[in-house]
Amino acid sequence: MRETQTNCFIGLDIGTATVRCVIGMIEPNSNGKLSVIGHGSAPNSGMRKGTVVHVDDVADAVIKAITEAERISGQNIRHATVNVNGSHVVGFNSKGVIAISAANREITPDDRLRVEEAATVVSLPANREIVQFFAKNYSLDGQQNIKDPVGMQGIRLEVDAHIVTAATPNLRNLAHALEKAEVEPVNYTVSSLASAEAVLSRQQKEAGTLILDIGAGTTNMIVIEDGEVQHVAIIPVGGTNITNDLAIGLKTDLDVAEKVKLHHATLMPEANKTTVTIKHAKQVLSFDLADVVMITEARIDELLELVDKELVKIKRSRKLPGGVVLTGGTASLPGIAEFTRDKLQLPARVGHIQNVGGLADTVEGTAYCTVVGLMMLDMLLLPSMSTPQAAGFAQSTFGLADKLIKRFKKSR
Repeated sequence: MRETQTNCFIGLDIGTATVRCVIGMIEPNSNGKLSVIGHGSAPNSGMRKGTVVHVDDVADAVIKAITEAERISGQNIRHATVNVNGSHVVGFNSKGVIAISAANREITPDDRLRVEEAATVVSLPANREIVQFFAKNYSLDGQQNIKDPVGMQGIRLEVDAHIVTAATPNLRNLAHALEKAEVEPVNYTVSSLASAEAVLSRQQKEAGTLILDIGAGTTNMIVIEDGEVQHVAIIPVGGTNITNDLAIGLKTDLDVAEKVKLHHATLMPEANKTTVTIKHAKQVLSFDLADVVMITEARIDELLELVDKELVKIKRSRKLPGGVVLTGGTASLPGIAEFTRDKLQLPARVGHIQNVGGLADTVEGTAYCTVVGLMMLDMLLLPSMSTPQAAGFAQSTFGLADKLIKRFKKSR
């Protein structure tokens, strides 16, 4: 008989092509280090570019991924922190202003909450809702770039914020699929933020870093600078586009194109290799490696152009000392870090999961960065997790636990 989910933390990454689930718990006597105790994955045919198009197919994929994770961990999963994906997810800047009326003019946590609520009073269409709220910095009587105004004295308190919204019908479809799978989504977040929690150090968050989570149907990007979220965007281009391009360019079936992508697509061709071969349906097919490289480069080049346009919007193009960190399944493409560095004129590297033990070696690929980050956030954002162990994990790993908890409580 499986144990009921108690001190476990669950991340559920509902991707366009694959659903992944990871279960973790805090290792005893480890100052809050998380240990992976279970994981599962299942192909997903119910989504297109990050949005649900067939509820039952998504629910089936979730059930299969969770069942596998339950079998490995011996736990019974009933809730999880889940990602929200798709081009319908949009971030924008907002500002809130309040007056401090207390006799001593001292800023209290309630004042901070009031100014953040003032920033969320924006005119939204009836079919959209706020998913997440990020306070970038505060101003007090003209003094700018304050990280936390609590305890300071002043009259006029302002906040610059970044708000992420999503289409209500898409959120409801996702919730309906989870309901069918009998999983309660305790928190929603964007994939790129989860990836950032899994792979970024505190120094990188302070310096200014771009996370690019390149999945099958979408690319999630997030800019974190001075320890705060500065910009969130989702680009409807991913690994599936490379597969489609290869099918057209090589004049072959999608199944063959997918095999070519997985085994031979590269941005760093070998000098002594001119052709690639694929076995399919008892046939051996040959393709020119130069064609494969050209097609792959063209699509990644287009993606990075779209990324740079987003950076130009926030005046961060070529101005992020922390560079670019690549995650997601497509980040395993050989040569992608070097190609990204040359295209965006920024340092670039492939992200690796940090500060996780247990079965970490089974989830160390770039495709698992998002789901491991969701598991971490599931711990940080759980209201009851005010234990010294959780606090130790948050401080040693991120140093931002209190701010994250506060923001997520406002998100739903």
